[in-house]
Amino acid sequence: MVTFEGQVVLITGSGRGLGFSYAQCVARLGATVLIQDNGAGSDGNGADPQVAQLAAEQLRLEGLDARAVSADIGTREGCHALVRSALTINGRLDALIHNAGWVAYENIDAIEERAFDQMMAIAAKAPLWLAQAAWPAMKAAGYGRIVMTTSCRALYPQYVQNGLASYAAAKMAVVGIMNVLAAEGKKDGIIVNAVSPVAKTRMWGIEGEPDELRPTDVAPGVAYLASSQCAESGWILRAANGQFHATRAMEAEGVDYPRDLRAVRVSTADEMAANWPLIAIPSVEPRS
Repeated sequence: MVTFEGQVVLITGSGRGLGFSYAQCVARLGATVLIQDNGAGSDGNGADPQVAQLAAEQLRLEGLDARAVSADIGTREGCHALVRSALTINGRLDALIHNAGWVAYENIDAIEERAFDQMMAIAAKAPLWLAQAAWPAMKAAGYGRIVMTTSCRALYPQYVQNGLASYAAAKMAVVGIMNVLAAEGKKDGIIVNAVSPVAKTRMWGIEGEPDELRPTDVAPGVAYLASSQCAESGWILRAANGQFHATRAMEAEGVDYPRDLRAVRVSTADEMAANWPLIAIPSVEPRS
């Protein structure tokens, strides 16, 4: 049975939308939920500390244990400060869910370094710094669950959208971070996974409850990843409309990386051109 009784779960960006649904779900399963949300606009700018406070109050009105915690997760120092604050509440941090982020459209000729760095800071650096800060406590406890957020808009070429180069770069970076931390945490009972969620929230320009692609339909999957019932690391959980599919890149059987890829051999560019139809096959099956 999935339960969070006696556990503390920190969720970033949980004042609204998907993050709030995650917080509500795990709180209903017994967790003390720590809500972080700087109240930024859908463009990632601005701040409103009342967003986290109101979300925590709403959960408390349901009889749930929720606290608002504040910190600027756009910096390493802020991420570490947030985790330190979280640990002072009940002296433990059992799960960390990094949900905070936004979608910003900028075509290639309009991308500026400031905007790119801001996207990377929240979507890619923050989960790394938060995990780094939480790691010692989780390692000492011999237990921890970390859930990061990626996107099918980055993972699958058929779903990319023009103007999302910065967004896609950050979301792909998350996958690499997750893979490494999944390996590093294995011996200490720290399980690290990622979710690729789809829901109609204010990022879609939706106010109120949507008629489909509801945030609440994603929450059970994230709750599972953050729970003690989840014992496997390194998975990407695709979640939309109450449906879930876990995926990850897998090497073909028999490959001896990097010396034998069990792939097509070529020695010239012309041979590469001639064999491209055999080389560019989207498959995980061994090639001869």
